[in-house]
Amino acid sequence: MLNYVLIKGAGDLASGVALTLVKAGFPVVMTELPQPTCVRRMVSFAETVYEGEITIEGIRGRRAGDFGEALQIACSGEVAVLVDPDGETLRKHPPLIYIDATMAKKNMGTSIKDAAIVIALGPGYEAGLDVHAVIETKRGSSMGKPLYKGAALPNTGIPGELKGYTVERVLRAPAEGIFTAELKIGDQVKKGDIVGYVGDQAVRAAINGTVRGLLRSGLKVDKGAKLGDIHPEIDREIVYKVTDKALAVGRGVLEAISYLQKKGVLDTHRLKHPGADSCPGKRGNRQTARP
Repeated sequence: MLNYVLIKGAGDLASGVALTLVKAGFPVVMTELPQPTCVRRMVSFAETVYEGEITIEGIRGRRAGDFGEALQIACSGEVAVLVDPDGETLRKHPPLIYIDATMAKKNMGTSIKDAAIVIALGPGYEAGLDVHAVIETKRGSSMGKPLYKGAALPNTGIPGELKGYTVERVLRAPAEGIFTAELKIGDQVKKGDIVGYVGDQAVRAAINGTVRGLLRSGLKVDKGAKLGDIHPEIDREIVYKVTDKALAVGRGVLEAISYLQKKGVLDTHRLKHPGADSCPGKRGNRQTARP
């Protein structure tokens, strides 16, 4: 095992976790699909797959061409992103800490044996069986809480309430087809405005507000797929703000790492790359979790 954190998925919740861990001193590598379908693109390190790099709350993320480059990026205090749809990074370069942040709502193959510490976000995983810890992602008093036995609460499919709106905030595909955006993230929108099209079918805003997230044009979507979301206020800066949910989940991951270290799992001081420190001259002495 190598002394770094590997996060599967680089959407907005995964990116909140990455931000938290980088700020705590952990070298972080993330993996993504060749065509990520994130809508909160301004706060998702997945955007590096398309743009090469992105800075979120002062932390830069960069797409890497291979694992060696990814490790260099991670050791510099930035977030590295690899396109890896088949999980080769986990198999060829097993990390000390592995986090399944795909939010797939079911276990797609993650095992408690994948790393010294294995953590999953949200429902679909059994803590103590599939992974060492599960982080609750449902909004409420337990949001961000690490679970060491059992599973997270099931997904209701209803977004959290914001300014009195829930499902109205979300833009969904009316049919299967190719999505084409008519507006941009950060644009002001009024109820009934056309935000984009799936094929020749219009996607309209159900409320007034600001386009907070929007899928990239040119991607194929299934009927009902999430295409974006509307923040029910006029606030362009909201598109650059990491949500309280993502930060709470990030803190929960950090707390879980600290707890599992104290329970006797090898911590990040003890396990180094063969023949060298994981990050020579960089952060190497402060990789124990401090919630």
